Amino acid sequence: MNKKKIVFLTGTRADFGKLKPLIDVVENSDLFECYIFVTGLHTLDKYGSTFLEIKKQNYQNIFVFMNQTRTIDTDTILANTITGFGNFVKEIRPEMIIIHGDRVEALSGALVGSLNHILVSHIEGGELSGNIDEIIRHTITKLSNCHFVANEEAKKRLLQMGESEESIFPIGSPDIDIMMSDKLPTIKQVKERYEIPFDNYAILIFHPETTKLSTTNEQIKIISSSLIKSQLNYVVIMPNNDYGSNVIIDEYDVTFKNNNSFKVFPSLRFEYFLTLLKNAKFIIGNSSVGIREAEIYGIPVINLGSRQKNRTKNNDILQINFIQNEIIDGIKSINGFKSNIKFNFGDGKSSEKFFALIKDHSIWNLTKLKQFVDLS
Repeated sequence: MNKKKIVFLTGTRADFGKLKPLIDVVENSDLFECYIFVTGLHTLDKYGSTFLEIKKQNYQNIFVFMNQTRTIDTDTILANTITGFGNFVKEIRPEMIIIHGDRVEALSGALVGSLNHILVSHIEGGELSGNIDEIIRHTITKLSNCHFVANEEAKKRLLQMGESEESIFPIGSPDIDIMMSDKLPTIKQVKERYEIPFDNYAILIFHPETTKLSTTNEQIKIISSSLIKSQLNYVVIMPNNDYGSNVIIDEYDVTFKNNNSFKVFPSLRFEYFLTLLKNAKFIIGNSSVGIREAEIYGIPVINLGSRQKNRTKNNDILQINFIQNEIIDGIKSINGFKSNIKFNFGDGKSSEKFFALIKDHSIWNLTKLKQFVDLS
């Protein structure tokens, strides 16, 4: 029997963390031939050249494609990725393309698959956020044939969007499989690897609000000065390469470079980051990590601004605007607080559920010529 070829497309450290548990079960199966198309931020030295970390996993079929150099123009990155990935799938002729989330690389993968009549499977569709990412995510949904969603709430949204119920499968967020694993490194190993001197620390991850770029400079200056005045230690992860990210990175270079209370990283290996998160006092910023991963470990969250405003109903999250006194007071109130552990996005068995579904013949018979399904 010929093995079915499955291609995973990854463009960022975050989506690789989501895809890795699924990649592993496909890679280790005799039923499938696994390919990984690595592009986007993975290829950039500025963001840690994380394609090297993927290569260390010793997957058999890895293809690295640089879709950008100096540009952050999304339309150019989209066009480059479509060209590169389109040539790749024409060469290997896969039966399924698997993409995650709401990045432009995932949109490229969905377009290539749809236009070449290849089954497109989308991980974590049906989510809300409140910025341009949400529009991209919903667009990917309409280009996809199969939907592996995080929960029933996401499934309901896809039904509202005209997707057929037989194409939607709630499996949870795959990265929770890794989070609940007993194979994560110890906090001692993480601190030694990344030379982190702090015993107690919080985590800062802040991305530009793409609909409010004119205020990015003011926002990051307020955040950096507030964190300095808090007199706590911080592990800082640089933002993705969205418009406005250079403003944030420049501020980090100026403000945190010679401050021993801050340790700034372009990227961290996913399992090591999870251990850091698990042991953090709190996380502050506007990353989806504060919405998803933090609640699994019961880590307190300060969410700044509107980037994630529609994404959660977790009342433990402290929502604050870009006002210095409010941020400082929020840090004082949340430092030492312990949130309730929640499992709104899965139970740590996503890869098991995923593998059972792709072994089932019915999923391979999903139509490649989609029809809009009206709500009855």
